[in-house]
Amino acid sequence: MEQAHGPLLNEELYSQLSESKKPEFVFEWLRFLEKLLAAASKDDIKEKQKKLVEQLTSLLESSPGPPVRKLIAKNLALLYSVGDTFSVYKTVDKCNEIIRSKDDSPSYLPTKLAGVACLGALYEQLGRMLGNTYMDTVGNLLKAMKSAESQGRYEIMLSLQKIVSGQGAIAASCHRDIYKAARSCLTDRSMAVRCAAAKCLLELQNEAVFMWTTELENVATLCFKAFEGSNYDVRVSVSKLLGAVLATAVMPKRGTGVRQVVRKTTLEETMNLLASGFLRGGSGFLRVSGEMLKGGSSVNRDIRIGVTQAYVAFISTLGGQWLELNFAAVLEHVLELVSHPKATQTQIDAICCRRCVSFILRSAVGSLLGEKAQIAAAKEICLVVGKQKKAVDAAMSDTNMETKLDTMDVSASQHVLVCALQELGSLVQGLGSTAAPLLQDSTIGVLDKVISVLLHPSVSARLAAAWCLRCFVVALPSEISPLLDRCTERLSALRSSPEAVTGYSFAIAALLGAVQHCPLGIPHEKGKLIMTQAEDFLRTAIQNSRLSVHRTQAGWLLFSALMTLGPAVIHCHLPRILLLWKSVFPQSTKDLEMERSRGDCFTWQVMLEERAGALCAMKCFMLYCKDLLTDDVTERLLPLLTFAVALSTKLPALNKSYGTPLKSVSVVFRQRLYEVLALLPTKDCEGIFNSVLKELIAELTLADNQMFAATFLLPSLCHQDDALLLGAWLQETDHRFIEEQLKLGGMLGGGSLEHDPFTIYQRLADEELVPTPLPPVLSMIRAAVELFGVIFPCLDVKHRAQILDQFTESIKQTKGSKQQTVQLNVFAAFCYGLKKLACKKGSLGPDEVRRPALTLVMNSLESPNLLLRCAAAESLARLAQVVADSAFTAKLAQTSFEKLKSARDVISRTGHSMALGCLHRYLGGIVSSQHLNACVNILHTLSQDNTSPEVQTWALHSLSLLIDSSGPMYNAHVESSLSLVLLLLLTVPPAHTEVHQSLGRCLNVLIITLGPELQGNNTSVPLLRTSCLVGCAVMQDNLDCLVQAQAISCLQQLHMFAPRHVNLSSLVPSLCVNLCSSHLLLRRAVIACLRQLAQREAAEVLEHARALAKESSKLDVNIGETGLEGALFSLLDRESDQRLCHDIRETLSHILSSMAVENLSHWIKLCNEVLSASADFTTTAPVDTTQEEEEDRRDDDSIFTSRKDDQFQSVIKPRWPTRVFAAECICRIITQCENIDAAHFDLTMAQERKEKLPKSDFLVNHLADLIRMAFIAATDHSNTLRLSGLETLLVVIRKFANVPEPEFPGHVILEQYQANVGAALRPAFSPDTPPDVTAKACQVCSAWIVSGVVSDLNDLRRVHQLLATSLSKVQAGQEAQNQLYNESTSTMESLAVLKAWAEVYIVTMERQNVCAPKQKQFLKVERSAADGSKDAITIADGLLNLVRLELGTLSKLWLAALQDYALLTLPPEYANQLPAEGGAFYSSETIEAARPHYCNSWAPILHATALWLNSTGFIVIDPDEGSSRLSRPVTPTMGHESTLANVVKSPEDVNTDRFHLILGISVEFLCSLRPDVPMESIIACLNALKSLLDVVWPRCKVVSDQELGVELLNVLHRLILTRESPFIQLAVIDVVERIIRAAQEHVKEKRRSAEVDDGAAEKETLPEFGEGSDTGGLVPGKSLVFATLELSLSILVRQLPQLNPKLVGIHMSNGKPQPLSKDGVKLVAAALGILSELVSVCSPTGSISVLPTILYLITGVIKETAIKTLDGCTSLTVGAALQALKAVVSSPMARAEKSHVAWTRLLRSALATILEFWNPEMTLSELDEVSMLTAISVFLMSASPEVTCVQCLEKECINRFKIVLSSKNPVVLVQCYKLLQTIFQHPNRAVSTPYIHSLTILIVQKLREVEKEKPSTCAELQAVQAGLKTLETLISLADEQNRVHLVVLLLPILISCLLDENALNTAPNPAKSLHEFALQNLMQIGPRYPSIFQTLMGTSPAMKARLESAVKGNQESIKAKTAAGQSKCSEKTSPSIQLKTNFSNF
Repeated sequence: MEQAHGPLLNEELYSQLSESKKPEFVFEWLRFLEKLLAAASKDDIKEKQKKLVEQLTSLLESSPGPPVRKLIAKNLALLYSVGDTFSVYKTVDKCNEIIRSKDDSPSYLPTKLAGVACLGALYEQLGRMLGNTYMDTVGNLLKAMKSAESQGRYEIMLSLQKIVSGQGAIAASCHRDIYKAARSCLTDRSMAVRCAAAKCLLELQNEAVFMWTTELENVATLCFKAFEGSNYDVRVSVSKLLGAVLATAVMPKRGTGVRQVVRKTTLEETMNLLASGFLRGGSGFLRVSGEMLKGGSSVNRDIRIGVTQAYVAFISTLGGQWLELNFAAVLEHVLELVSHPKATQTQIDAICCRRCVSFILRSAVGSLLGEKAQIAAAKEICLVVGKQKKAVDAAMSDTNMETKLDTMDVSASQHVLVCALQELGSLVQGLGSTAAPLLQDSTIGVLDKVISVLLHPSVSARLAAAWCLRCFVVALPSEISPLLDRCTERLSALRSSPEAVTGYSFAIAALLGAVQHCPLGIPHEKGKLIMTQAEDFLRTAIQNSRLSVHRTQAGWLLFSALMTLGPAVIHCHLPRILLLWKSVFPQSTKDLEMERSRGDCFTWQVMLEERAGALCAMKCFMLYCKDLLTDDVTERLLPLLTFAVALSTKLPALNKSYGTPLKSVSVVFRQRLYEVLALLPTKDCEGIFNSVLKELIAELTLADNQMFAATFLLPSLCHQDDALLLGAWLQETDHRFIEEQLKLGGMLGGGSLEHDPFTIYQRLADEELVPTPLPPVLSMIRAAVELFGVIFPCLDVKHRAQILDQFTESIKQTKGSKQQTVQLNVFAAFCYGLKKLACKKGSLGPDEVRRPALTLVMNSLESPNLLLRCAAAESLARLAQVVADSAFTAKLAQTSFEKLKSARDVISRTGHSMALGCLHRYLGGIVSSQHLNACVNILHTLSQDNTSPEVQTWALHSLSLLIDSSGPMYNAHVESSLSLVLLLLLTVPPAHTEVHQSLGRCLNVLIITLGPELQGNNTSVPLLRTSCLVGCAVMQDNLDCLVQAQAISCLQQLHMFAPRHVNLSSLVPSLCVNLCSSHLLLRRAVIACLRQLAQREAAEVLEHARALAKESSKLDVNIGETGLEGALFSLLDRESDQRLCHDIRETLSHILSSMAVENLSHWIKLCNEVLSASADFTTTAPVDTTQEEEEDRRDDDSIFTSRKDDQFQSVIKPRWPTRVFAAECICRIITQCENIDAAHFDLTMAQERKEKLPKSDFLVNHLADLIRMAFIAATDHSNTLRLSGLETLLVVIRKFANVPEPEFPGHVILEQYQANVGAALRPAFSPDTPPDVTAKACQVCSAWIVSGVVSDLNDLRRVHQLLATSLSKVQAGQEAQNQLYNESTSTMESLAVLKAWAEVYIVTMERQNVCAPKQKQFLKVERSAADGSKDAITIADGLLNLVRLELGTLSKLWLAALQDYALLTLPPEYANQLPAEGGAFYSSETIEAARPHYCNSWAPILHATALWLNSTGFIVIDPDEGSSRLSRPVTPTMGHESTLANVVKSPEDVNTDRFHLILGISVEFLCSLRPDVPMESIIACLNALKSLLDVVWPRCKVVSDQELGVELLNVLHRLILTRESPFIQLAVIDVVERIIRAAQEHVKEKRRSAEVDDGAAEKETLPEFGEGSDTGGLVPGKSLVFATLELSLSILVRQLPQLNPKLVGIHMSNGKPQPLSKDGVKLVAAALGILSELVSVCSPTGSISVLPTILYLITGVIKETAIKTLDGCTSLTVGAALQALKAVVSSPMARAEKSHVAWTRLLRSALATILEFWNPEMTLSELDEVSMLTAISVFLMSASPEVTCVQCLEKECINRFKIVLSSKNPVVLVQCYKLLQTIFQHPNRAVSTPYIHSLTILIVQKLREVEKEKPSTCAELQAVQAGLKTLETLISLADEQNRVHLVVLLLPILISCLLDENALNTAPNPAKSLHEFALQNLMQIGPRYPSIFQTLMGTSPAMKARLESAVKGNQESIKAKTAAGQSKCSEKTSPSIQLKTNFSNF
């Protein structure tokens, strides 16, 4: 294909290609040429133009396919527009000649079509350059059209559209002719031609004034005709045309060049035109046909839906601003439609019209208006509601009017009210809490007006009002409780009115249903009250026959709605409910028979209503309270259901007896029964199932006017991928809400709330605006189908066969439409049964079941009903799946093969081809390759059947299923299938969109099959890849939106597998162009593709989008100013599809992750502009639409503008969900910056970087914007946005709290924003703020206070006051008063306040500990205000004082909260121990809802409580102190006495309770940690334990009960094992240290007590204290020491795995051990410290048990960590190990009588171990000599002589010192000398003497070497000095008689260090320093030993001379220095300090 990439067609190569390859080659060349010409200049193509024209013209005559002819036309037009136009007329003539040709053969048709396409492209591109030739061309085209078939008409219409577009007003003379031609095409039998005609007329109306003036009515009538029998695409195109023409008529375009005065059409006239089509279908052109609705309606359904879309197009074209100004008129007109008698002749008509009107309102108000305009619209709707209600009230009260008129008025008003109220509800729900001002505005009285409709005579209106109220409370949860109170009160007051009973019960049920959407819930008591009211209605129903039905229905409706509140509410009422259910049904068969005999029609009606209601309540119970459906409850329900089934069998007889009145209620009863049975556990219901099965079969097989019920069920049973085959009505579109009415030719209008009022409380399905239950008959059939699906898998084989035979027989016995109905019902049931059987992995059974099943399916496989055929194919595959027999599967496939070979009819071919695909879908893996080959060949053949697009579509769809399921097995067929797909794409006419869509799916799965291979370059891969890209290009050029969506999906797959080969420069612009496509699926595909691209190449995507924006100004979205990301933000406000919005957010998130940090300014500006929309809602006053505001709206400058003329003209300010997302984006940006660069949070660093790189940008520079955005969001009307704003503020505070302000040292950057933060927080503490917002604000408050930003105490007080106010509410229990929400919200708010205070207190105490030494003292609660206001008080002290003021209250509340938490964490089996009335902060009914709030808050509260107890030193405060301020009930643990039992607890008991509370909570939490537990909670818990154990009394408690301490250590040990975090492990070590300290204190105390108690007794007789006692045994699980050893070992082994005894001797694979991290060093050091303390906790005998382990670990650490370092320093780990070794070796236990011997033996072993692993003589050691010598020295200095004076050990120790003394390393020598100095000074001569004797001579020898080689470095100098000092030490230690010998040894060495005068001047500094050191020492030794000195000098003249020279030189230097000093100071005064001794003659 690369050879196709040339400016000219390679004709030689082209001629050699096969016929199948030529179209692909040409297409690829034309694509390349198009790109080339677009970028070329005139000179570039001058030479080749003639040849190019020839080649293109010849291709034109070569019968090109549709995509090729389109490209030929484009290239010719481009060629002439870029190059010379000298031959253009010739080309035009050539095309005209082709069109005029008389050749009508099918082979010449493509050439004709290509000629038509070329003319269109040429005139569009060249415009007026072609002069008057257009007249001939248009004439030719119009003439050709008369004889053209559909493809020709389609192409001609598109060409005429292009001619009109290119020629503009100049071609006015032809406009009338074109208009006439297009008129006839607009009602063409081909839908594609109608679409093309609509596009042509749409273009024409831009130029032809007559279309929207004189011909306006004719155009409208024509469009109405076009809607008749249309498909979805036609309705979209024609409605767009009609909308545009009418919009132009209302607002004529400027500059149209119309000279004559055109009468402007009024809005009323225009709307009336549309209304005529909506109500009458135009001007009487409709024929009575089979499609007409029963009941004599005059308007075809598709016309009505088309007109509805035209209304939307009309309003959208005029734009949002126009709608704002004219909304009242539009609303009035649209609502008049639904009040017109013609629109509502039947109920189905009425429902259809209501849906249409609702769609118009939703599309206009929901999409085009911003939030302010929506509020104004809501007010207008309110006025309409009020007006309608008044009119009805007047009509009902006026007795003079005729009854008929009354009925008509009421009927008309009900439909108006339904539409108005539904739109009002949707509006308010969309506005969310921003609608609060609207509902609170008393002048409008929204709530009053809506509630007044609850008394409307019509049930529909009452239900609509109830639903509207539900929408209100979903938007504003604070309104639920007041509205419930109001409705329950009115219901009680008006219980005698049937309208009131039903109306208010609907409202209460709707409000209860809304609770599931409101996390804050309702007060528990509300449920109780409503339950009592419902019970009362049921009890009193029979008292008044007029109200019996109403009260019964109301009672059970309320019960059913109450079930949605969940188990928490229903649990306590379950016994009452069970009794009620029991009372409704007969208790025995006898009772049932008696009922039959005595009832009349009315009694049965009430009874069935009652039982249907009870069954509905059961259904809700099973759905919403599954946890309560225990085996016991099921057993109690089964007998009732058995009687219900028995009653259902009697209903046919009753219906015969009593007729119509009973029919509808019996249908509802059966529906409810089937729904309940389907939900029951199947194991319990087999008996009931057998009874009900007969009824089900009767329901399904009696075709008694069931109106195709299963049609609504079958699509859900068919596979979702098959939607393409089932028709457009199954596809998701923007118009689905109204398009659904056309299912089955409009036989059914759709669902409506009045069909089943019990759906008013249920959760809506996705994308549903209002519940749309089907009519009862259909709902009952659907329930029967689902129940059959549940029962079928439970039946035995024989029963299954009988039922299937019965089904087949029933179908045979019925005829005509009834047969189809039965067939659909039966098939739906069977499908469902197979599906359930497959889910259970069950088997169908033997041949006796298979045979009837197969008969049933095979008959339907050739059904003319499309839906049934598709479902049959699906069922056949599922049948094979559940049979699970390969022979059976092969037989099925073979049957289809044979049928496909012989059959020629469309139905058989489509059904059996689909069957093959479905078989592969479910059994793909088990199919043999031979089977696969046969399938592929047959489907390939069928796919090329040009005579039937339907066969092609089904075959290709089946082929796609085959490819998808075969996986790698299909690789052999990929090439042939890809060639086929490409060939069909290039040849199938564009009008056959279904074929193209199937081809797109095939291409998609082929790409997936090829997968990552596509990125290779071997053999055929490049060719396959090119073919895929060509296929995508063909589909992208297709005019059908779904085909374009498939193309995008294919390119997305290609990009995933071969990203380098997908050209983003062409893909991204095509995506951006379709961002605002009119088709939902295309928009979804675009966004899904962008989402994937943004994950990988966000920067490239944005760049291409910007380039497109510069080139094109005709985009639907404004990409130019803010880039693609800005456009995506604007889309969030336009789109209502949740899935699409989710993908947009994901796309933006990916772009943000990749690009935000690099483009900070851009992103922050973007988010700022989005959030700035909140500024409109900062005022609390209701919004009104004054003229000024309208002007403001016009002046809004925002990024979210659109340049499109016909849609979204006005600015839509970002709605609240978009603003919430923008706030979330800000938080993400901050987190991203944190992970990337510290400069983002350091102003100084940022400024420095900015100077170096001026373009760099840092977050800290945008802090003002961040604060502003957080403030705007936090003070918005929307509560969700407030939460996001507060979260943003919290993140900003946490991240920027410590950023210093460079201009003001000592201050932080956030200080300047104190006012903003305070202002953002204050509204959150107002009384009407929801608790979740207040709770979040408390968190922000505490973060702000503890951040340390606030430097002024007065500023701090302002924020502190917010928390203090909240605390006073908690303290007084006021948060529970005026309860609007569930009691658990009080818990949330109270705990949030307490948690905030706890965090403040913790930080305050930490600062206090840092600022000053910790002083244990009793904190006085009372402090005078004067003390707190002194200027001298620091912020830390001031904050502490503020907290202290509240500490008395806080401590009690904290303790109460902790006790609540402790109770709530009890296992379920201890539930009976919970207080019946609840806890301090939760009620017993809301335990489950309260638990999460406790889990979120307990940790900081625990830590704060422990700190408080620590600060008091566990001194119990006077129990009554502060109690006067605490009105909340308190618990004993809070330090108060129980009010019930007059038992005064002692301080000891109170402390013990508190201690066990904190310890218990901590241990319970730490021993059952879940993986998702936040680390902060663990750290807080450990810190609490640490604070607790810092005090003596708790330490004493921990160790006095040994098991308690051991348990705590075991829990900490488990924590060490399961958590890797060093923070946690270090915190654990801190706690363990305190436990060991406690144990030490305990042992000391016991020993001291024993000594005191024993008096004068002998010490030997004292009992032994400490672990191990006399035996020395440490029992695992009971020993504190053992537990500590385990924990320490786990820490050490984790850091140093080599210590593990199991690894000893094993060669470590890593080679050198890795150095420890900083945290690792700390952990090892701390663990060693703990180990060294353990022996002090043991008894002497016990210490012997632990000593080996301790010594092993300490020596092991030394061995592993005492590695030589470059700097020669000893590591912290080694230092800690040596400290621990010293502590152990010097332990008193080593000298204790009972342990002395063992200790001596073990210490010798330890020393021997050290000597063994450090033996430089034997092996080259990496160990640090200094560390090892220090370890030996520890033994020598600290152990008893018995340990070290053993000859073998002593010899080895001396040997190690000898080896080190021979070292050349001066640093090592220095340390060695120092250690020897210490050893020589050992008090016990038995230890030191051997070392003196052995090592002195070595030292002397080492020092004598100095004479030969003077020190050249400081280190060498220090080594010599240390050696000399060691010798001097020896001299001082020696006996008098031996001292002489040592002095004689020392003096020559010192003198040898002296330099003569010449050498001194030139010697290096170290040598000079040694000289001075030696001379100084000689001067000191000389006077000390004069006789020895003189004798030695006398015997050695040389030494004497050297010494004298040195002394003399020294004196001269001193004199010189003195003289220099005197000359300097001669001008100054003499020094004030005089030396007492004169050293001048020394």
